[in-house]
Amino acid sequence: MGKTNKKLSTWQLALMTAAAIISLRGLPMMAQEELTMFFYILFATVLFLIPAALVGAELGSAFADKGGGVYTWVKEAFNRPLGFTAIFLQWIQNVVWYPTVLGFAGAGIAYMIGKPALAQNGVFVGLFAIAMYWFATWITLKGTSAVSKITSQGFLLGTVLPGIVIIVMAIIWIVGKNPIAFEHIPTNVPQVANIDIAHHVHPRFFPHMTGMSDIAFLAGILLLFAGVEVHAVHAPELNNPQKQFPAAMFLAALISFGLFTLGALAVAVVTPYDQINLQDGLFVTFRQLFDHYHIGWMTNIMGFLVAFGALAGVMSWISGPSRGLLWTAHDGELPDFMKKTNRNGIQINILIIQGCIVTILSSLYIVMSDVSVAFFLLSALTIGLYLIMYMLMYAAGIKLRYSQPDLNRSYRVPGGNTGMWLIAGIGFLAVLFSFAVTFFPPSQLPVGSPAFYTGLVITGTVVFLAIPLIISSIMEKKRKRQKNR
Repeated sequence: MGKTNKKLSTWQLALMTAAAIISLRGLPMMAQEELTMFFYILFATVLFLIPAALVGAELGSAFADKGGGVYTWVKEAFNRPLGFTAIFLQWIQNVVWYPTVLGFAGAGIAYMIGKPALAQNGVFVGLFAIAMYWFATWITLKGTSAVSKITSQGFLLGTVLPGIVIIVMAIIWIVGKNPIAFEHIPTNVPQVANIDIAHHVHPRFFPHMTGMSDIAFLAGILLLFAGVEVHAVHAPELNNPQKQFPAAMFLAALISFGLFTLGALAVAVVTPYDQINLQDGLFVTFRQLFDHYHIGWMTNIMGFLVAFGALAGVMSWISGPSRGLLWTAHDGELPDFMKKTNRNGIQINILIIQGCIVTILSSLYIVMSDVSVAFFLLSALTIGLYLIMYMLMYAAGIKLRYSQPDLNRSYRVPGGNTGMWLIAGIGFLAVLFSFAVTFFPPSQLPVGSPAFYTGLVITGTVVFLAIPLIISSIMEKKRKRQKNR
């Protein structure tokens, strides 16, 4: 069978999508919500993951022959500057994401070498993130086929396997009648604990909200489900996109929901609340489980596997989103020097600029006193930028139904224009609400000055949002000058 005739099965697309979404990095963040995690994960799955997948599929199938992803979708719906802003935000959020996932890999290495204290050492985590990022960039520039092998093995060995191990070990822990950590939540955490009249503490199922700070983790949890639109472009490769694509997305949502929920629950079952932290909470749980059953050496192995999985994830994303920028450079939205590729066809100048930004951001680990706060701050900045891109994507889905009604879409959001308004509208409102939440420091973390935290997130968002608009304006003036010559 020729390559052009090769069709994807529903199951294959579901697994590809799940692989793009699932990362063990977020399990401690969800576990810190204790039993209220069900509320957050359900919110993220129903109001974010599924609408993003369905709208992304329609746009991906409509412009499959044009390429350019979200740049083309938003440009066709609105204009070039907004299209460029969308692809720029998708790229820059990825750049901001690298230090968080590399910090997580650094924690894995700390546990692998038997020095867990290093996971909370900002200098170690920061320098590790910088060194590993440039190493991954160097490999990417070689254009070696080894990268694809590393990434596929990394997902299975570094994400799926440790995920299954922690779930199975937690079940053994419960069957062995060991203490369940979430039954003993401290009384000073009202966000996740409920105190009855008899002063008994019970875990909450619904978040206790006295203000936005109490649900600040919502934005971080949403980020864990982001990226589904990346595989929406594969909708036309299905035999029957109209039926198979929603089935594949619901299957991917179910796999993601299952692994995230059971994995985070495993951390919450085993690890006392005050020992769960965002940076190495997963490894604390592994150590507690393995030490209890006198197989402590397994913690070192899991540290290596999880670090390998995280690094493989970085390698799989390094050239991808920056490829979208290369597309816009060829479309005249970026200066000519950004078009430069090496002999392997890799966008060298874009990757060097990307590496410099990652180096600056990774330095936050070195200068901030609490690694968990630096970790969450980077996550909050990332999700804020990504959520703006999703708002543009939902708006484009609705607009194109009216501006280009006859556009050939091999997959359409069901229910006609009303269905699109409903699905994209729900997604847009969920994203808008979560975007507002990102500006509030989480009450569960010692962020220091809330004003400093909010100021930093606002400044970062404004700066990164202004950059593509300024570049677009400069390139537009340049095009006009060339036309008038």
